[in-house]
Amino acid sequence: MEQKLPLPPFTEATAREKIQLAEDAWNSQDPDKVSLAYTPDSEWRNRSEFINGRDEIRAFLSLKWQQERHYKLRKYYWAHTDNRIAVRFEYEYQNPQGEWFRAYGNENWEFDENGLMKKRYASINDVAISENERKL
Repeated sequence: MEQKLPLPPFTEATAREKIQLAEDAWNSQDPDKVSLAYTPDSEWRNRSEFINGRDEIRAFLSLKWQQERHYKLRKYYWAHTDNRIAVRFEYEYQNPQGEWFRAYGNENWEFDENGLMKKRYASINDVAISENERKL
């Protein structure tokens, strides 16, 4: 059975550890690596897109990181319960036309007993920035 430590039930310390592991994985921009943190039937809402399962997650992330160059993400602890974690985040990227953006958002995560994320709901807003406004 696949497991991704730390496992629920989460303490504040283990929730923060899980958040850092997610941040590190997403900053790797490796869709295969990132997808393995999710259940095979994971359910996502990302902005207005609905994504189901690892294959769709991999495809989504591959396209995302082709379009969002120089991607850099920071995630911040918001709250947690036994098997759920809420985070706020910001990330910066450059689109293929060379324009810079900072995205802000919130995510709600739900994990199975093996520490794999089975639900991810993300609300995200983008703000155009100039290159000299970058902070990440």
